[in-house]
Amino acid sequence: MKNILLFADPGIDDSVAIMYALLNPDINILGIVSSYGNVEKKQATDNIAYLLKLAGRTDIPIIGGSNSPSSGEIPTYYPEIHGQEGLGPIRPPENFAGELTNFSKLYTIIEENQDVTIVDVGRNTSLASLYLLGEDIAEKVKEFYIMGGAFFVPGNVTPSAEANFYGDPIASELLVKNLDNLYIAPLNVTNKAIITLEQVKTIQEMNGNPLIEILDDVMTYYINAYKKLIPGINGAPLHDVVTLSLMVNPDMGKTIRRDVEVLTTGLGQGTSIADFRVSSKPAEKNINIYLEIDYQMFVNDFIEVMTRKR
Repeated sequence: MKNILLFADPGIDDSVAIMYALLNPDINILGIVSSYGNVEKKQATDNIAYLLKLAGRTDIPIIGGSNSPSSGEIPTYYPEIHGQEGLGPIRPPENFAGELTNFSKLYTIIEENQDVTIVDVGRNTSLASLYLLGEDIAEKVKEFYIMGGAFFVPGNVTPSAEANFYGDPIASELLVKNLDNLYIAPLNVTNKAIITLEQVKTIQEMNGNPLIEILDDVMTYYINAYKKLIPGINGAPLHDVVTLSLMVNPDMGKTIRRDVEVLTTGLGQGTSIADFRVSSKPAEKNINIYLEIDYQMFVNDFIEVMTRKR
């Protein structure tokens, strides 16, 4: 079983990732860090709290992360993809508010638990802060999984930049240069992790969990948004879910060990670069970029996990 700290900014794909993590018997969530990203931090916090309540897991602490990127710029949100409040048409009940635990709780959790894995599926600001405030943290965490970057494919915010790396390239560059045992799930892999509405309906027919009851409304909104972006697509890619799925199913993907650079300024802001030439050398640190996934294995894993009654 993986003991994880999940950094998120829900957002629809983050929300489905939280559902997946809650239902996966191979994942033990030690805490969820709430930050700005797809929505502002307060809304992200309320969305996380709402999902935990539906799952009957209010024992999991929600830890307050960052409000804005390292540059101090005002964040850009994406209501056309995630809805005004991050869950498509779904809204937490009125007067419903999540309670935040202080950021320092992260250090306590890492000290008190063995073999902690950190999974960051949002902007990297909060994880970079964790590193800067205690650089030895990298030695105490077993491994890091990050959803971010784009190699060999266009970006989804600019022609070359993916949203998480673009949202705070300073933080992303800090992490790829300093973390060890790092696994990066970029767009060239996550774009392939498409889930259709038919598959969602199958899941709902097999599981009456309150957490799953909202899945069709959330995914319908998300899929419709993607159909406007990519005409002809029959579903929507679950970028954040596949990052978790790769973590618990390492045979599902293929990686290459390379150093990574994230451009922090100019027209290339947020662009991820690695040297994939035959003559290039592996990274000195254990930095792994996913280049391939077994799509059918991902779909099977997603359906199996999401139909669990836990």
